[in-house]
Amino acid sequence: MRVLLAAALLVLGGAAHAAPGRERLTIDTASGPHGFEVEVMRERPDLEKGLMFRKIMAADHGMLFDFAQPQTVSMWMKNTYLPLDMVFIDKAGTVINVAHDAKPLSEAIIPSRGTVLGVLEINAGVAEAIGLKAGDVVHASIFHHP
Repeated sequence: MRVLLAAALLVLGGAAHAAPGRERLTIDTASGPHGFEVEVMRERPDLEKGLMFRKIMAADHGMLFDFAQPQTVSMWMKNTYLPLDMVFIDKAGTVINVAHDAKPLSEAIIPSRGTVLGVLEINAGVAEAIGLKAGDVVHASIFHHP
């Protein structure tokens, strides 16, 4: 199943399960654990809107898209004013791909490059600053760590 989102945008398939909420998320990188306060998007309207039209986001905040079922997704930045890093995460919480510095308002497609359960969007430059890379682990309620 293929999903296209704008930093979050148009869902072409799949249904999610619960209303958005906030939670604390931790990413383990070689430089140590890094915590973020994230909004968790689960329902189609929330997945479609994501960070569109927002002008600011605190450095330690982000948005986590919960697709409910592992799938291949594609994102874009239509109507999204913030430059973002997109972190594609599998069902075990393992980072499979990081798209650095997605350009605001771009309609260029940003692929997951594999099957993911979630995508974390954080401010552009944060992934590089914390040394985030494929293989790192994200701890959040949606992931099922072995």
